[in-house]
Amino acid sequence: MTRKLIPMPKNLMFALDIGTRSVVGVLTKKVDKQHVVVDYEIMEHPDRAMFDGQIHDIAKVTEVVQKVVDALEERNGFKLEQAAIAAAGRALKTERSSFDMTIDQTKEIDKAITDSIEMQAIQLAQKQLGEREQLKSSYYCVGYSVINYYLDQSMILNPIGHKGRLLQVEIIATFLPHIVVDSLYSVVHRAGLEVMNLTLEPIASINVAIPKNLRLLNLALVDVGAGTSDIAISKDGAVTSYGMVALAGDEITEKIAQTYLLDFNSAEKLKIGLNKQDENSFVDVLGMTHTLSTEEILIQINETVEQITKEIADNMLSLNKKAPSAVFCIGGGAQIPGFTKYLATHLGLPQERVAIKSVENLEMVSFELDPLKGPEFITPIGIGVTAFEERDHDFIQVNVNDTSIRLFNSKPLQVSDALILTGYNARSLISERGDSYFVNVDGIQKEIKGEYGDTATIFINGLSAHLDSKINHKDQITVEPAKKGAMRVMQLREVVNLDASVYLNGEKIKIIEVVGVNGVDRTGDYIVQPDDVIVTRGLKTISDLSHILELDGAGYAIYLKDNRIDPSTLLSPGSYYEYQLVEFDDSTIMTDQDELNPKADNNTPSMAGASIEVLVNGNQIAIPKIKNEIVFVDVFSHIDFDLSKPQGILVLKLNGERAKYTDTLASGDIIDIFWNS
Repeated sequence: MTRKLIPMPKNLMFALDIGTRSVVGVLTKKVDKQHVVVDYEIMEHPDRAMFDGQIHDIAKVTEVVQKVVDALEERNGFKLEQAAIAAAGRALKTERSSFDMTIDQTKEIDKAITDSIEMQAIQLAQKQLGEREQLKSSYYCVGYSVINYYLDQSMILNPIGHKGRLLQVEIIATFLPHIVVDSLYSVVHRAGLEVMNLTLEPIASINVAIPKNLRLLNLALVDVGAGTSDIAISKDGAVTSYGMVALAGDEITEKIAQTYLLDFNSAEKLKIGLNKQDENSFVDVLGMTHTLSTEEILIQINETVEQITKEIADNMLSLNKKAPSAVFCIGGGAQIPGFTKYLATHLGLPQERVAIKSVENLEMVSFELDPLKGPEFITPIGIGVTAFEERDHDFIQVNVNDTSIRLFNSKPLQVSDALILTGYNARSLISERGDSYFVNVDGIQKEIKGEYGDTATIFINGLSAHLDSKINHKDQITVEPAKKGAMRVMQLREVVNLDASVYLNGEKIKIIEVVGVNGVDRTGDYIVQPDDVIVTRGLKTISDLSHILELDGAGYAIYLKDNRIDPSTLLSPGSYYEYQLVEFDDSTIMTDQDELNPKADNNTPSMAGASIEVLVNGNQIAIPKIKNEIVFVDVFSHIDFDLSKPQGILVLKLNGERAKYTDTLASGDIIDIFWNS
């Protein structure tokens, strides 16, 4: 007669661990802060219906799950209607990707830019994974880590605040295929149950194995199962990276089977006994009985154990970029003597920093019946503990603009997670400058860059948010794309410095007189247009400066910071120039007549006794004519005028006109020489 079942008490939780080798069902309840195991059932798969955590034969797995459910219902007298389950860590897919984007090199990199490029890198990894696996199914991103940033092809730890043209990021992202979730749901539904919570096995294990006050540390958890060793890395209280090594307990079992001629099941039994007894007896396939010490057997398998632990250590170092602060080992494969010692050595950690976590060491867990023992039962208990903490929150539903989506609640979810799942174009989150245009200023092309645009705006339930803002069930996320900037409107005075000046002996001299645009003189208020040709008129060179101030190039030199400047040199706005008198040697001055008669003829008539009379500053003086021509500079040898102490700008005039030192003098010329201060 079938026993009538009553509804399951609401304070109980049914956790179901659907593993590769067996199915474990655990009934727990929470009393204050303690999780109490009321009952459990363990049943192995009679056939290989699962491989590496992936369900291959739904019907066969459902049959085993049903037997576990029936046994627990029969013993406890109530109907099991809901179950908490977990997706195997080995079902996760890890993908590396690199994404680069051209950015505005005049603007500092901010968090909005780094968030956007990381989001695009995740989307690229998701696409690569789908192409490689040749699957059209979707993937949940359950975590990612930045490996490196590069700015203009040089590695940089943190690009925020820097400027550059090309920003590149390398990431490693972990995804859970929808098909894994769907197959788990299918088995549970076929067994007459509803899924009330779904988590990941590494998260369930961490929740029970590592106290909350330790989760802010950089910790690692490795679940050494039969076919794979699953790795999870935690930082700042959350699981950030996942990894998998395709070496685990079966490799050790196979080594024992090959060494001692045992079938797989006998070798597995011998392996399990190595951490429980010092002496081991077994019968090989030839019927011969052997009795060996555990130490003798370990010598034969140490090389295999070391290989497995090295692979695990290398994977951890790759995911975490360094050794974690501590490592917790769970799963049956971790119980092999020497496993933690080898793993600690390969990670460069003290041996006490790598430890096996067993059920009997869990402070928050107690039993009402014979307790489960060993690290292999951490996961099923963790599934129940996690379900109590996250009841009914295995998935959350949010709206992104007008699109409704479900997200796997395996970690603290952010706006970026929702946008990735919807395939939102992350590039549209970054503002672009308006179009640039060019103008020609005195023959040089000048680029006028566009105005900065407005960055994207994000709202959660009408309140301002960011890409890294936390999201919750039923949130409405609204995203307004970034807006491109406008073409910049500039006045002529912003393109050309109309007040550009230089200083000469402390006196400020404006060097731009008029500005023409496309052949028309314009004022500073003129709005510059694309392709305008702008020409400035005024003082351009040192020679122009000398000319406007009536400085004789033969008598004066202009200096900049004690360096004499060539007259053809362009003026540099804002520079301070100095002019100084250059001393002349009369014998070195060549006249036009000298050029016509480079060598004196012995037959040339003598000039002895001849002279010319000129009026200098109102005084009549006579200058002996001792050479063919007398020039202006000769006057200084016959007047009292101190050139060594400049008192302003020296003015030279001949018959009322501006004069040069090399001008030829004749009798009756009127000469004026004075300082203009």
